Amino acid sequence: MALHCGRACRKYLLHLAHDNVDFRLPEIKALLSLRNRPFETSDTFKEKSPFWQLNGLLEDDIRSVMSRTVCAKSAFELWGHGKTQSELKTSLLEYPAENMAPYLQQNLTYKINVYTFNKTLEFKDRIKKIDALDFLPFEGKVNLKDTDHIFCLLEDYGSDPNNIPEEPLHIYFGRWIADGQRELIRSYSVKKRHFIGNTSMDAGLSFIMANHARVKADDLVYDPFVGTGSLLVACSHFGAYVCGTDIDYNTIHGIGKASRTNQKWRGPDENIRANLRQYGTESLYVDVMVSDASKTIWRKNALFDAIVTDPPYGIRESTRRTGSHKDIIKPPDDFAGESYVPVSMAYHLSDIFADLLNFAAHHLVLGGRLVYWLPVYKPEYCEEMVPLHPCLTLISNCEQTLSSHTSRRLITMEKTKEPEDSDRLAHLADPRFTPYQGHNSFREKYFSGLTKKNGRESKPPQKTE
Repeated sequence: MALHCGRACRKYLLHLAHDNVDFRLPEIKALLSLRNRPFETSDTFKEKSPFWQLNGLLEDDIRSVMSRTVCAKSAFELWGHGKTQSELKTSLLEYPAENMAPYLQQNLTYKINVYTFNKTLEFKDRIKKIDALDFLPFEGKVNLKDTDHIFCLLEDYGSDPNNIPEEPLHIYFGRWIADGQRELIRSYSVKKRHFIGNTSMDAGLSFIMANHARVKADDLVYDPFVGTGSLLVACSHFGAYVCGTDIDYNTIHGIGKASRTNQKWRGPDENIRANLRQYGTESLYVDVMVSDASKTIWRKNALFDAIVTDPPYGIRESTRRTGSHKDIIKPPDDFAGESYVPVSMAYHLSDIFADLLNFAAHHLVLGGRLVYWLPVYKPEYCEEMVPLHPCLTLISNCEQTLSSHTSRRLITMEKTKEPEDSDRLAHLADPRFTPYQGHNSFREKYFSGLTKKNGRESKPPQKTE
């Protein structure tokens, strides 16, 4: 006899997109944490699988996640699953009838879709699989166009396109609840955006970063390397107020040479505000300013709910800060000019990350998140290279491969304590808080890897016990 199962103990199935695989788990966990819900799954959970079973949630939790995620395609209330058709049937027959009944009534229409991962089925084979579900007590009529409820049979044939099994490795059946926000990747594509630059962030990754940062309505979000504002666009989509700074005067003011093909100069209305206007979020635009990230301009208290940024790596955008090795670095006091351009000097990556983490520690609210990209030379990478700070807890570290020898890692950190005077000396007590100087040679290693196809690669540093 089937046991009673209330709404709180129902199981749900996520069907995930098979791109940006490393970013999926942190995104779903972050979105669940917005509702103070844990990520609970089955004992057979596999992170790389396109199907995840979630337990201990309400349907409203699932709908909330799907209203934001760009990593998940669809979500279902899981009615049954198994490795074979026989196991699936047994599982479905054990599912509480009172949970099925509201969706199988005579006055309701329905349809059943068949989805296969890593295998294409002919139409006749799909129909056979639907017919095999005739033991389910559907009382309503089938309606393929305008139906009340959608059900789905999902089959997993593994992830190896060169070794597709005859029979699925696992089969799932459930009631469709909601689709994710994959459409945002197309509708917010930088190809259609009013104002872009050489390093404008991909739309999909921008939304992933906003989700990792748990950006929500009425938050204040800051990007200290704002560029053309791609991250501000994504954060404003979720209702956050956005602002940013950048050392590049031309980019902030939308002047100079254009990045588009067949366009020499930027137009009169190519700027970050115009991008937000394009997507209907101009009212959430606070402002952007020309400023040097190494010299903070903000008052000394917690201001921001999230800091989301993509620092320059020295490849397509230079790493510069104001200053000079010379004695005179500012104009004389009697200078009467209107367009003084400050002298700039190299801004080493190790200093960029140290300054960024220190800024986040002082200017994030408690519980606020810092999300940023860290470029790495893959042959030498180890977790000890990720910058740390006593006030920030590392939440996730996801890799995006750039080339055979380089990648960048999306680092998410959360502020868990307020800064203290003793934090300035934390690196003396714990070497993990010392900036890793190897980041400074990333540019040289990046270009050396492009030119030395058959050269020897340096060995990764050996860890000591």
